[in-house]
Amino acid sequence: GIPEAMEQVLLNQSRIPARLTFLKPLSAAFAIGTGGPFGAEGPIIATGGALGSLVGQIVRTTADERKTLLAAGAAAGMAATFGSPVSAVLLAVELLLFEYRARSLIPVALAAVTATGVRFAYAGAAPVFPMPTVVPPSGHALIFYVALGAFMGLAAVFVTRVLYWIEDGFEELPIHWMWWPALGAIVVGVVGYFAPRTLGVGYDNIEGIVSGSITGRTVLILCIAKFVSWSVSLASGTSGGTLAPIFTIGGALGAAIGALAVLVAPELGVDPRIAALVGMAALFAGASRALLASVVFAFETTEQPMGLLPLLGGCTAAYLVSLALMKNSIMTEKIERRGVRVPAEYAADLFERVMVREVGLKDVVSLGAAQSLREIRERLNSRIAGTLHQGFPVMDGHKLIGVLTRRDIFDTREPDDRILRDLVKRPPVVISASTNLRIAADTMVQESVGRLLVVSEDDPHKVIGLVTRSDLLAAHRRRLADAMLENPLYVLKPPRLPFRTSPPAA
Repeated sequence: GIPEAMEQVLLNQSRIPARLTFLKPLSAAFAIGTGGPFGAEGPIIATGGALGSLVGQIVRTTADERKTLLAAGAAAGMAATFGSPVSAVLLAVELLLFEYRARSLIPVALAAVTATGVRFAYAGAAPVFPMPTVVPPSGHALIFYVALGAFMGLAAVFVTRVLYWIEDGFEELPIHWMWWPALGAIVVGVVGYFAPRTLGVGYDNIEGIVSGSITGRTVLILCIAKFVSWSVSLASGTSGGTLAPIFTIGGALGAAIGALAVLVAPELGVDPRIAALVGMAALFAGASRALLASVVFAFETTEQPMGLLPLLGGCTAAYLVSLALMKNSIMTEKIERRGVRVPAEYAADLFERVMVREVGLKDVVSLGAAQSLREIRERLNSRIAGTLHQGFPVMDGHKLIGVLTRRDIFDTREPDDRILRDLVKRPPVVISASTNLRIAADTMVQESVGRLLVVSEDDPHKVIGLVTRSDLLAAHRRRLADAMLENPLYVLKPPRLPFRTSPPAA
């Protein structure tokens, strides 16, 4: 559900078909209710997002407002499922909003708080995955948890690649795609016959893993069997969530490794329950690239503050390994295969940080409104100092009345005795020196002009500079210089052309 919601945000102005509001929970109910190895959170998140998008389509809204409604619905669905409002907001920010702005963050946060309040009213405020109180980790144990996180990053890469390898295998089958989920169900049934714990949402499995009640060979079998059942069923196209299965697999693997560390090196002070907590969150962080959401989710659903430090270290290590070894996440791989570029990093807009005064203060050659075209043409043709601009402000005394370009001045249809005042067709488009380049660029687009006159804030008729489209591009030199300072090997290489630009020599 989340990858499809991301695709609608990026390609379809956050318009999710209304039928998904009803069909998604219906298909998921049949799939999970009959033993599908999925969590209910995925369909609930997708349904909440579809409902938010539907409201945004019924009520007159912009694309950004619909995106916010979609993310608010998705966050509310996750918060209602797990009672985890903060991680729900972070998940929306990291996977759906593609921005961090007050206008989107506030509605999403309020939706998550409301959904969590409703959950508390009906189900109570107890953590979803309660676990016994744990002690603060020692230094050696903390190093182990970070190393465990790095290993879970490798596991995340493995899980993602195997999942899409199986999905590619289904696409090669000589049967209609409608039958793929039926084939996946056969695998689910066979695995479930030998390992019944793999059937259904499995939230009780996660609780048993982090509380330490599921241990030994049972936890290892659960890890392997759940992975086989879930990966085949999900790759076949069956409706269901990915969060709970990944948490089960990661938690079981982390618990098994933690138990092994206790046997081999008890002096490290490793707690298998914290290892399970780190394992489940780190696997999701590495697979989804939702680092902060993974850390906070594990904390909110267990309410173990002593697990925060191991969680942060382990999830960060998994995130780092995943970034180094895998181009796309489990959420974005399918979208990227369809040719959709998914933003992975959020940075402050360069144009928001650069002011007009940093690029647009320059000497500008002004023309008198009473001058004739003959005089100006001779002046420009003589190439005297300061007359190489493409645009020139026209002044009527001390009053700015407009701008003329070289094309206007050298238009052959205009006679030499024409006065400049008569050539001005529109009021000048001006901007102040304290404005940023983002506003300057937007103004150029809205006014359909290629240059803006920079005027004094004290006197709007006093021209102190000129901003052109070339100046906007030149502002990127600072960004490129910073990139080369951080990485001296950073060189922008133009793409190779698939043809010759000139005929070969004889």
